[in-house]
Order: sequence, then structure tokens, then C-alpha cells
Amino acid sequence: MQRLSAYIAQAPKKRLPPAVAEKTKHHVLDTIAAMVSGSRLPPGKKAISYARTRGGTKEACVVASNIVTSAENAALANGMLAHADETDDSHAPSLTHPGCGIVPAALAMAERGERNGEALLRAVALGYDVGCRLTMSLDAYQFREDGHSTHSFGPMFGAAAAAAALAGLDERQVRHCLSFTAQQASGISCWMRDEEHIEKAFDFGGMPARNGVAAAAMVAHGFTGVDDALSGERSFFVAYGRKPEPEKLAAGLGEAYEVMNTNIKRWSVGSPIQAPLDALLHLMQENKFGADDVQRLIVRVAHQGANTTNNRAMPDICMQHLCAVMVFDGSVSFKAAHDEERMRDRKVLALRSRVELHGDDALTKAMPSRQGIVEVVLRNGTTLRHHMKAVRGTAENPMARAEVDAKAYDLIAPVFGKTRARRLCDAVWNLDKLGNVRKLRPLLKEE
Repeated sequence: MQRLSAYIAQAPKKRLPPAVAEKTKHHVLDTIAAMVSGSRLPPGKKAISYARTRGGTKEACVVASNIVTSAENAALANGMLAHADETDDSHAPSLTHPGCGIVPAALAMAERGERNGEALLRAVALGYDVGCRLTMSLDAYQFREDGHSTHSFGPMFGAAAAAAALAGLDERQVRHCLSFTAQQASGISCWMRDEEHIEKAFDFGGMPARNGVAAAAMVAHGFTGVDDALSGERSFFVAYGRKPEPEKLAAGLGEAYEVMNTNIKRWSVGSPIQAPLDALLHLMQENKFGADDVQRLIVRVAHQGANTTNNRAMPDICMQHLCAVMVFDGSVSFKAAHDEERMRDRKVLALRSRVELHGDDALTKAMPSRQGIVEVVLRNGTTLRHHMKAVRGTAENPMARAEVDAKAYDLIAPVFGKTRARRLCDAVWNLDKLGNVRKLRPLLKEE
């Protein structure tokens, strides 16, 4: 606790290494783009309409709306926008989507305190460090097997750390902030049964962002709490985890930055579908073929990935549907990934019926690396196969700035228009030169 709380309290004063600052910008822009595009999806619409009923001190804006409300309310709404579908980033070793919880919390607290852009970037990088380490210290995969939601726990602590740094909490106050966070930490993985993605948006983004901001805001107001909720009798690590390793929370802080190990999605679809789409695109580019040429299309991913994407009713998490779309379009756009009407298209359905999805033991053992194998049997007897080991956008094969910019622009432009989308992207790339984060409001809010 001493090392962790000291690191969080001192983080606002420590300049990020250039490569880490650059990667942090990638994730801030990627998450803001997910918020903007998510504002037009059902979870985003519900979050905005709910925020409109809550009133609140005018501290922070709700993206793609005309609402300015309390930091807690803004964090809740923006967190749900950020995970309104499957566009946001992910960190495989911790089994979290860090951006959708941490970036909205940091943005809300930066607006609340009128902090500068560099402070925002430092807080976001800090949030990734703390949030990702939290579930890794609990053995993320075992924690999930026990029914807990890593996607809620990790981002909640990350959001709290980012919010604490932006609130200017000292070391003892950080201890109390982490205690209030531990008291609020919750989440069970029944979100897998959510058919409309609304509760899932709350579980992954809205709840962690809101609770982290609330913990920091209460302590900044003068609330006091337990000095060390992470150790001793009846502590957090006693309550959670079979064989927790609390030392992982502080290991490598200031040396290993978890934002560098976080993935940005090339495609706005569920994580298990990324590798198969990359593999399929590779095969199509190397071997020219169309839908009429395909006799069978076999996809292999880890067992959990196969379970969560097998013939789902939502287009952006349905493996068979999206592979069919890739063959027809030669790509999978955000629009195509969310086109429910196209799921009823007879030509798409005909090809989809020829797509087989299998869980694979070897690919399961390769986790947390989300790999995929695609095999295409053509009608002329040719069999094509590609094993995608390093998906574009992952830490092993990161997207360049231009690729992140293009993805963000394509998500933002349909909502805000091309001119404003360009201005918003440019503003995020220049965050370290921004004197007051509130100056982003005209670019984030609905006109």
C-alpha cells in the first residue's frame, strides 16, 4: 500500500516517457471515438437520456449531448458510451477493457478541476497501470472462473487512481480513496447473458468510471477511511481471489507501463473475432476469391471465444455473420458491424451457413494471446489456411498513429461531421499542449 499510494500521489508530477505519452494519446482518442459512435447505439442513448434526468453540479460534459453535469454522472454516461458496443480497447493479461472505465473517469475529473491535457494523459496512463495490475494480482483467469467480472474490478481501481491523481490527493488520501474503491468494487460475469449490451456497458464502463470518480471526489471533500484496505484481516485480498499476489500491484510501477500492453481494435467487433477477420483479409488479399467461390469456411479460436461469438443475435459479436460480411465487402466497417437488417440478407445468410466455428485446445492454451485460424475450402478444390498469431492493434503488432487516427475519424465523422471530426482528432493528438481540458467541450458536446 505504501508503494502504491505513493506512486499514485506522485504520478501527476512525473513526466511520461515519450513513447508512453504517445501510446496514451492513441488510447484516449480511441476511447473518445468509441464514446462518440456509441452515443448513437441503444446503450449510449439510454445513458444520455438517463443523465439528462439527473441534474447535478455542472462539472463535466456528457459526450455527444448538450448535458453538463456532475463528474460522477458524466463518468457514468461516458463510460457506457465508450462500451456501447465492441469498439473500445482491451488488455488481455488482465481480462479488462481499461479505456472505457478509465478515460471517462479521467476526462470528467480533468474537466471538474480544469486540469491541463498533460495532467490528463499522466492520469490515464496511471489508471491503466493500476487497473490492469489489480486483476492480474488476483489471477485474472481464475478470478473470472470463480464468477467475478474482471471487466468491472480492474477498471474501477484504474478509474479511482486516475481520478485521485487529478484531484491532487496526497499519499494518505490515496489510501482512503482506494479503500472507498474496494468497498464499491463488485461485478459478476452474468453480463455474458445481456442480450442488449446495456447492462454490459454499465458493468464494463459506466460503473467503474462512476465509482472511481466518486471515491476520489468524496476523499477530496474530506471523507476519511481505512488506511490499508488491501492487507490485514478482513481486507480486499482476503475477500477476493483464491491465491492473490498483492505484490503485483506495485511491481514495476514507473518502469513497465501497462498502456503499452493494451490492444486497440482494428475492427469494431468482439475481441475473439479480431484474429479471424485479420486472417480472412490476409487470405483474400493473397488469393482473389469471392462469396460464390467458397464451399466451406472454418474458423478456429480459443474455446471461450467460440462460446461467446457463436451465432449471436447481435451482428458485432457474431463470428459467422462477420466472416460472411468480410468475404462480401473485403472489410468490416463500423456500419456493417452494426447493421442488423443485413443479418437477414439472403446472400449473407447463405454464406454464413457455410461458416463453421470451432473452439481449439491449442489456441486456448495460447491465451491471453487471442489467435485465430481460418481455413477456406474453395469450390475448385483449393484449400487456403492462415494462422493469425499477432492481431493488428495488439501490443505485438501495434497500429501506427495514422491507423488509429483513421479509425477514430471514421467513427466520429458520421456523428459530428467531417470538419469537427478532424478538429477533435487533432486536438487529442495535441493534448500535451492543451492548457485546460474544458476547452475540449465544444468539440465533444452536441452543437
